[in-house]
Amino acid sequence: MFYYADEFNLTWLPTLIAMWSPKGQQVMIPTPGQTKKHYGIGAVNYHSGETVVLVRRRKRRKEIAELLEALLEKHPNDTIYVTWDNANTHQDDEVEAVVRGAAGRLILLYLPTYSPWLNPIEMLWRYFRREVTHCELFKNIKALISATYDFFDQCNHQPEKVLSAIGALPS
Repeated sequence: MFYYADEFNLTWLPTLIAMWSPKGQQVMIPTPGQTKKHYGIGAVNYHSGETVVLVRRRKRRKEIAELLEALLEKHPNDTIYVTWDNANTHQDDEVEAVVRGAAGRLILLYLPTYSPWLNPIEMLWRYFRREVTHCELFKNIKALISATYDFFDQCNHQPEKVLSAIGALPS
């Protein structure tokens, strides 16, 4: 199994994009008075399009280790390769403990520093924003988290869309 992994910010503030509106009228997007932030921590299988995404209040080493454990649970008999950036949360005792506990079934590969264009999961995050958060204010943070999980559940039922989004479909 070959996964690309990374994190993304999940804020209650809607992400804004350029929009069409009638001439002389400006589109108004409501925003909450105060932002609340969570983090998506996820991985995408480059060959199958399968996703594993966790939403947490923080993106510390503990939460990163949870993602690796989720991948190991999903594939109990397979060797799993995870490619991600050199963030300090990806290199720690908690992460190392998961790798040691996997007894050779989990191999971590690191991309060069400051090179998000090398990680296809960044395109999945862009697709997620376009489909879920652009110019959308959710009733509350729980509704946003629910919409996030719904989106990635849908993705797992339509892996061809994920493969297309991350550029993994053959031409």
